Amino acid sequence: MNNSIERVLISEEKLKEIVSEVAQKINSEFGDEEVLLVIILKGSIVFATDLMRKLDMPVMIDFMQASSYGAGTQSTRVVNIKLDLKADIEGKNVILIEDIIDSGNTLRNLKAMLLKRNPKTLRICTLLDKPERRETEIEPDYVGTAIPDEFVVGYGLDYNENFRELPYIGVLSRHVYE
Repeated sequence: MNNSIERVLISEEKLKEIVSEVAQKINSEFGDEEVLLVIILKGSIVFATDLMRKLDMPVMIDFMQASSYGAGTQSTRVVNIKLDLKADIEGKNVILIEDIIDSGNTLRNLKAMLLKRNPKTLRICTLLDKPERRETEIEPDYVGTAIPDEFVVGYGLDYNENFRELPYIGVLSRHVYE
């Protein structure tokens, strides 16, 4: 294990189980209806890739990148869209794919923005949920697992663009970021 990782929170094997469980729920809801996965970059790409391979319906993908952070480390609560969808989502089944939800501020704003584009359905799917950090009323439709309020990396999640390649979710040692 990487010496910057305090401990493994979710193993590679457990991640595979979680992805399969989330995919089953999506498959149950949509059957063979086409869905558009809107992958929120960059952290959710690994989760989204594994998830889409488990879905039974026709799947289209598109990408968004958004931030609610200015030059500092505190959220401004104003969403800055760095990359918007290329696809027209009107009348489509849309699932926003997120790696982790904590405050919920960015996701709440993204959801409101996308609802104005008149999708048939709009669902939120997250691998990890930190409900105790929620600052806004936003509840995901599909949740891989809830986690404690710890700084996690791996499986696409990063700290300063590092650790995305880890095949597990690990708790980052404090000495790395303090």
